[in-house]
Amino acid sequence: MAKPTVLITGISGFIAKHCAVEMLNAGYGVRGTVRSMHKSGDVHASIAKHADVARLEFAAADLESDDGWDRAVTGCEHVLHVASPFPAKQPKDEQDLIRPAVEGTLRVLRAAVAADVERFVQTSSTAAVFYGHPRERTAPFTEDDWTDVGHPSVTAYSKSKTLAERAARDFMAQERPALHYSSVNPGLVLGPALDPDIGTSATIVQMFLKGKYPGAPRMSIAVVDVRDVARMHRLALETRAPGGGRYLGSAATLWMIDVARALRQHLGDAARKVPTRELPDWAVRLAALYDPGARLAVPELGKFVPVDTSRTRRELGMEFIRADEAVAAMGRSLIELKLV
Repeated sequence: MAKPTVLITGISGFIAKHCAVEMLNAGYGVRGTVRSMHKSGDVHASIAKHADVARLEFAAADLESDDGWDRAVTGCEHVLHVASPFPAKQPKDEQDLIRPAVEGTLRVLRAAVAADVERFVQTSSTAAVFYGHPRERTAPFTEDDWTDVGHPSVTAYSKSKTLAERAARDFMAQERPALHYSSVNPGLVLGPALDPDIGTSATIVQMFLKGKYPGAPRMSIAVVDVRDVARMHRLALETRAPGGGRYLGSAATLWMIDVARALRQHLGDAARKVPTRELPDWAVRLAALYDPGARLAVPELGKFVPVDTSRTRRELGMEFIRADEAVAAMGRSLIELKLV
């Protein structure tokens, strides 16, 4: 028997396109939402290079409007809620990120409940886990940790992901619908891009390859391959574990200089512009006086962020692609797509 149809919100995004490929190749039908149907042709073409698209369709819906969600979810047995704003820089008004993330999540959840959807997997982030904790912390982060949105160092993006996941879990606790809910919380998502619409997560690798940085800031980040993130969504949808699961996605935590080294090791001459040294903290703080990107890095300087993914590995049966290979795969695809 054919597997049921899954709604994937924001299907034009980097992670969502990989989720569509994963689900189609596993035998599911996929309906993807786009804000405008004119995007659907390009998305269809990208996914068609990696999966049979006979059961791929599209629906128009926007996180900031009620219009279209009832139609989008009708006939779908499951929902992967991947859509969420992910800006290249922090907005002047943090509500420009927080409001659509929170209200959009609740909008999709309510439509899913009204349509008697069986399973709902939300794409959250380790941004909802890691931030606002004491700098001296050395214990690995787990699914039980939450970002402190009241901490002054927490960015609008991290607030948006935290509050959107909180809103979904509060909705489930208060409304108690007959819906199996879980979240997938990946770190920095790298791996191969399917087309030039690469989103924000590729920026670090792209800038390294272009030689835009004289050195790597002394900060760490949990890295996961997008193919594993897509697999986590499918496994979260299929698991026999009770609802409420929270699954952290991280192959390893890398210092930024390790990201640079992975590019140079795997890509050879194509990575000749990648920095070979680590920037001193004072240089990053100096740059922060005029560079908003550097300003965001300052609170994270010198912090190592260990992650315990044993629960995810156990409950979903995950084995992660190596972090250095995720870095290299992103670099290779950016070169192939002529984006560096």
